[in-house]
Amino acid sequence: MNLSSVLDEPLRSCRPVKVLQRSLDKNRLAHAILLHGRSLTTLEELAFALAGVLLGKSGKISQHPDLFILRPSHKARRIRIDATRELIRSIHHSPSQGTRKVAIVYEADRMNSASANAFLKTLEEPPADTNILLLTTRPYNLLDTIRSRTFSFRLPVELDLLAGEDWQNWLGDYKKWLSSLVRGVQHNREKADSVLALYGLVARFLAMQKSIAESAWKEEKEALPAGLSDDELDASKTGLARGVRQRLFCEIEIHTRSFVIENGNTDQDASLPTQALTGAIESLERIAGLVEVNLSDGAALEFFLLASLRHWTARR
Repeated sequence: MNLSSVLDEPLRSCRPVKVLQRSLDKNRLAHAILLHGRSLTTLEELAFALAGVLLGKSGKISQHPDLFILRPSHKARRIRIDATRELIRSIHHSPSQGTRKVAIVYEADRMNSASANAFLKTLEEPPADTNILLLTTRPYNLLDTIRSRTFSFRLPVELDLLAGEDWQNWLGDYKKWLSSLVRGVQHNREKADSVLALYGLVARFLAMQKSIAESAWKEEKEALPAGLSDDELDASKTGLARGVRQRLFCEIEIHTRSFVIENGNTDQDASLPTQALTGAIESLERIAGLVEVNLSDGAALEFFLLASLRHWTARR
């Protein structure tokens, strides 16, 4: 079974998939693979496709007896030591069907210290005929020793760009807002209009984020294996919402950079776009960290846009 044949475009044509397929063709696939990128959903799609190829099964394989899945659980959304030990015991047994076993670890960066250290021992002495796939959107939160014992594949950002009309309209209005700042905000009426537009962007963003997350969760929930506890379901839903937020913030960064490329040569002050971009990206990176420690999404975006207003009007 060919890996690319069970994936849709553009995922099937990306470089990591081609490298993985070559390894499969040569029967030299690493026993431990780290898949990382902006979207957990895309990472999951590739992981299940790869697991299907390894287990010789097509279609939904979430109930396959030789597929073992480890997820964060409980309100803290951590991967606990008891669940990690259970996975380790399972993959050391002989396969129930065929000749291989596959383990998928969701959000591997959510391992607590005990789990990470126990898992490290398994990577150092892996069970025979077993492939372990670690998924994460935050690879540098993993122990260095775990990363060093895996073959790492980063999925391109472009795979995760959202194509919804409402979201594309939002991004277009965001760029128009930046254009108005570059042209100059001098009069009180212009300042008021800029601030009102800012809060309009925040309100629309939150509505779209909720809609995208709810739609994605409805689809994701149908694909989850039966028997998950409420804690595991809550952790999965929270993780998916977090992934949606990361994708949206990522696209804001991409479009901010593209705005600078499009307007850098037309601005009267040639240094402003570069300086404003630097400040805006630093603000975006800051809020991306703050939302991980419970700053609300609305407050985070408001902070970013207010900071952007200051950066883009700094010399006006």
